[in-house]
Amino acid sequence: MNTEKQISGLCKLGLYIKKFLETKPENYNENDEAFSALLRKSEIENSWFTPENQKFALKQWADLLTEEHLKQWLSNYQTSKTSKKVGLILAGNIPMVGFHDVISVVLSNHIPLIKLSSKDRQLLPFLLEKWNEFAEGNVRYELVERLVNFDAVIATGSNNTARYLEYYFKDHLSIIRKNRTSVAVLKGDETEAELQLLAEDIFRYFGLGCRNVTRIFIPENFKIDALFENFLNFKDIINHHKYANNYEYNRAVYLLNQVKFWDNNFVMLKEDEDLFSPLSVINFSRYTEIGEVQKFIEENKEDIQAVAAKAELGLDSIPLGTAQHPGLDTYADNVDTMRFLEVI
Repeated sequence: MNTEKQISGLCKLGLYIKKFLETKPENYNENDEAFSALLRKSEIENSWFTPENQKFALKQWADLLTEEHLKQWLSNYQTSKTSKKVGLILAGNIPMVGFHDVISVVLSNHIPLIKLSSKDRQLLPFLLEKWNEFAEGNVRYELVERLVNFDAVIATGSNNTARYLEYYFKDHLSIIRKNRTSVAVLKGDETEAELQLLAEDIFRYFGLGCRNVTRIFIPENFKIDALFENFLNFKDIINHHKYANNYEYNRAVYLLNQVKFWDNNFVMLKEDEDLFSPLSVINFSRYTEIGEVQKFIEENKEDIQAVAAKAELGLDSIPLGTAQHPGLDTYADNVDTMRFLEVI
C-alpha cells in the first residue's frame, strides 16, 4: 500500500469534514445531506451522540488531519515491512473514539479487522469509505462481527470486560484497555475563564469519556460556588433525558441516604476520595500541600488518563480545557499504540 496516498487521503478527509462543518444547512449539497443524515441516524441509534457532540469530535479530527501533523507524528516510527492483521474491538462511549486505532494500524502498514461498537456504527464506516476513496483505494480494512485469523489485537472495554479479554487473547500479542478517568487540580487563583475551561473538561460528551474530569482537587479555602457559577454554560445538559435520569437517580440516592452534596440543578459536587464518580456527580477533595495530590496521582496512575491543571503547579499535566483535544501522539491508557504496531 502507498503510505503517501494514505496520508494524502487523510488530509483530503480532514478538508472534507471541515467543509461540511462550515457549510450552513441551507447550502448543503447532496454529499452534505448524506453526511447530515448519517449524524441523525447515529443519534437515533445512540442518544448520547447528539449532533453537537458528533460535530465536536469531527472538528477535532479535521484539525488533526493535516500533512504537517500526520508527518510529524509518523516521523517517530518505522513502518512495518510485513503486513499483519490486527483485530480492533472498539469502544462506543464517545463518537469516533476508535478512529485513532484504525488510522494507527493502517499507517503502520497493517490491516485492521474492525469490530465496531454497537453504540457507534455509523460514522466510522462512512469516514473509512471516504478515506479509501480519497486515497485512491490504498486503505485496506475489514469490518467484522467476530475476530478470526488475526495476528494481534487492540481491545477496549470496562474493567470486567478487560479481564475476559485478557484471558481470551492470552495467546496473542495485545493491548487490552480498561476503565480510566481524568482529574483536575486547582491552584486557587484560577480566573473565571479558566474555570469555564474546566467545565469543558467535565461536561463535554456528557462526561462519558476517559478524558473527562470526574475528580477535582481544590485548596482548603476554595469556594465551591466559584465552580457552580462557571459551569453555567453547560446548564442545558439537564435537558438530555438520559443525563437527567442519571442526575435524578443519584440525587434521590444521596437524599435517601442523607449524604452531603452540593447541587446546582444539573450537576452535583460531592466531597469524596473516590477517583471515579457517577454520571452527573463530580467528586472533590481539599488539599493543603500539593504533595498530597502528587501522592494520590502516583498511587492511582493506572486509572488516570489525564491531569488538567495550571503548569505552575508542577504536575505532569495538560492545560485546563484541553482534555478533549488530544493530539495524534496521545494514546489511550498512555500505551504507545504505534510502538506496539512496529514490533508485531
